[in-house]
Amino acid sequence: MGAVTYPDPKVIAFITDHMIPLQVPSDHKPLSSEFAVKWTPTLVTLDLEGNEHYRTVGFLPPEELIPSLVLGIGIMHFERGEFDQAIAAFDRLLKEHSKSDQAAQGIFFRGVALYKSRKDPKPLREAYDRLSAEYPGSPWTRRAYPYRLIN
Repeated sequence: MGAVTYPDPKVIAFITDHMIPLQVPSDHKPLSSEFAVKWTPTLVTLDLEGNEHYRTVGFLPPEELIPSLVLGIGIMHFERGEFDQAIAAFDRLLKEHSKSDQAAQGIFFRGVALYKSRKDPKPLREAYDRLSAEYPGSPWTRRAYPYRLIN
């Protein structure tokens, strides 16, 4: 990724604006053991306390790295119970990167974050309906399958 993805101006701008990047060799101790890095590149999204929330393994081109990082930020906020920030990240993902490989997962987690923040199950059904219409073969559509029963 060092030859193709990281030098991309959009990637540089996104990482500069939204991340605190740290690049270490895959055999660096203790970090490679602490974060169970088995292959490169491995990108781990951590919160400010060093807790892992999302990871990707393998090469991502620039047009997929940014959506992956946005998804990771959204999942971090989701797991921390910061649902408004999570929803904002998922909305950004779906607005700016709707054709990315991460979009279906963003739809799923957006629906769950809306449900958890509002205590209203309708966003779960809306997520399923959108997933089944736009990503019928996605594993995230299958995970949302029970939500079809919500009226």
